[in-house]
Amino acid sequence: MQNKIAFIRPKPWPLANIKVAEALARQFPDHDMEVIDIEDLVRDKTIFLAINTLLVCLTYGWGMITGAKKFKEAFWRTSYMFKTVKKLLKKRLSNHNYSFTFQMQSLFDCSLQGVPHFIYTDHTHMANVFYPNFDVKKLYPGKWVGLEKEVYTNASKIFVRSSNIQKSLIEQYQQPVEKVICVYAGNNIETDNSAIEEKSYTGKNILFVGIDWERKGGPDLIEAFKLVLRRHPSATLTIAGAKPNLEMNNCKVLGKISPAELDTHYNAATLFCMPTRVEPFGIAFLEAMQARLPIIGTNVGAIPDFLQNDWNGILVEMGDIQGIADGIIRLLDNPDLCRMYGERNINLINERYSWQAVSRKFHTHITNHISQ
Repeated sequence: MQNKIAFIRPKPWPLANIKVAEALARQFPDHDMEVIDIEDLVRDKTIFLAINTLLVCLTYGWGMITGAKKFKEAFWRTSYMFKTVKKLLKKRLSNHNYSFTFQMQSLFDCSLQGVPHFIYTDHTHMANVFYPNFDVKKLYPGKWVGLEKEVYTNASKIFVRSSNIQKSLIEQYQQPVEKVICVYAGNNIETDNSAIEEKSYTGKNILFVGIDWERKGGPDLIEAFKLVLRRHPSATLTIAGAKPNLEMNNCKVLGKISPAELDTHYNAATLFCMPTRVEPFGIAFLEAMQARLPIIGTNVGAIPDFLQNDWNGILVEMGDIQGIADGIIRLLDNPDLCRMYGERNINLINERYSWQAVSRKFHTHITNHISQ
């Protein structure tokens, strides 16, 4: 009998969806992998999409008008969408014999009766209430949370990227402790470490990498950078991913750039700072850590798992502009401290935060479960 894996994801992007598929395939070389994108599954279902659009407006219309909900997110969070995707997947999967199925994220129930099913996610919906100042009006109704819980209940094991999501699944979704396994995550940019073994930290270039400018704390960084310039007038700030409309000295806005270009900026940076306000994980931090950069981040989401204050960087509270500025100044004042933090970061990447390390954990837990 041919060994086969069904790998199910919402769509190819973000890049982690591709990286995990590649890593999982390497761990199970005797299996063929079938990759299924949910977006492709529903793309040509015109009537279904029209009905769902109407239901989104009826169910979440007021929330979208007031700004509490976004159509793009609400579109995937109707009972109709959930149940229809379940039926489409069942039809797609039922004609094959799979050793197991593997699902990225938890928007849908991709389990198949009688087949071991594994989920890898960086979030739960209810984990949002852990964030400071979170507006509960942005929560989806209990009916949706009930469907989400169904996703977890039907899984054989749930792999998560961080301890805060592990806590959410156990405390908020009543999942058994032994079922939820924190395997962390890998970085998506392969930095050329040979080019930075003798990295200099005497420069004063601060790097920010994030597409969602507001959510990633970009405005807070700008205010902090103004304070930094009083102490270090030659300091520079490079912003990659986002493209805010800024007019200030020593600040370069790149917008979206290729991975190769991004690698160049990681190598040229002195430190990485992203004072994010909401962060399910934060892959950019791992990319910076692989580039041997000291990091500055906020005490939210998954960040405390890999950023220990005064050990490999500076951990500040969300919205603490003075704290962000003080952290940057402290690192710019002390290249030797930057080097020590940077070395600790590359070691942590090698030990825990690589897709190779993560996929080895996948393999161990999946094979142990299947062999039971």
